[in-house]
Amino acid sequence: MSFLSYLINGISLGSIYAIIALGYTMVYGIARMLNFAHGDIIMVGGFAIFTMVSTLGMAPMVGVVTAVAVCTILGVTIEFVAYRPLRGASSLAVLITAIGVSYLLQNLALLIFGSNARQFTSVVNIPSLKLADGRLSISGETMVTIAACIVIMIALTTFINKTKVGQAMLAVSEDKGAAALMGINVNRTIAITFAIGSALAAVAGALLCSTYPSLTPYTGSMPGIKAFVAAVFGGIGSIPGALLGGIILGVVENLSKAYISSQLSDAIVFSLLIIILLVRPTGIMGKKINEKV
Repeated sequence: MSFLSYLINGISLGSIYAIIALGYTMVYGIARMLNFAHGDIIMVGGFAIFTMVSTLGMAPMVGVVTAVAVCTILGVTIEFVAYRPLRGASSLAVLITAIGVSYLLQNLALLIFGSNARQFTSVVNIPSLKLADGRLSISGETMVTIAACIVIMIALTTFINKTKVGQAMLAVSEDKGAAALMGINVNRTIAITFAIGSALAAVAGALLCSTYPSLTPYTGSMPGIKAFVAAVFGGIGSIPGALLGGIILGVVENLSKAYISSQLSDAIVFSLLIIILLVRPTGIMGKKINEKV
């Protein structure tokens, strides 16, 4: 039963990585840029919930809705202020800007909340599920996290494939210039992409901090990096790839901690990424892009 428990917890952790990775893969797939400040938006969402629930005494659901609103506005603002002026700049300039935005958010959180870890109150009030005569226990946070990942994945896939805005996103991802000639507002489409990715980051922040109830200004840094690894692992730009990469990453990390070493788990995860990219540079579900010359 121990292995099954570790496996389920790994799937739960991987579901969080997958939700975060969706933000990376959507922004890269449509805007062709890497938003390395995405992990810190998770932290902002966590502090928004903490402020609403622990400080102001609001209901957990009110805190989650507030966090989604705050992170959505923050994501759109970051895109408008920091990234849109660099739309035609080099990838290096955008990357440096993203790192700068990340440090800006971390230091603002340090100034406002300080460096001490805060005890996060879980937003999940579902009791644990006991199976196999009580030998296997699945926490409410685990069940909600896995269910939320599945629902988000289905909803996002349906949104992109069945709605007018989703079709505009697909058009912009293929060719921004041609999309603009067809009457699509490229700037608005990219802003919507950032809004969706940031809203998902808020949800991921709520689930992450509920499962691991400690909140600091650096809470989103490592999960953000691992979620980026998951996006690359599955094939950055692919929504199913983000799900697959996140789940595999979470399971490998959790089983490595349980059966090998908690100190070596991160090294094992990143080593696996290197091996996969050596065999398949575009990731498991990534498509090879033929560049025009």
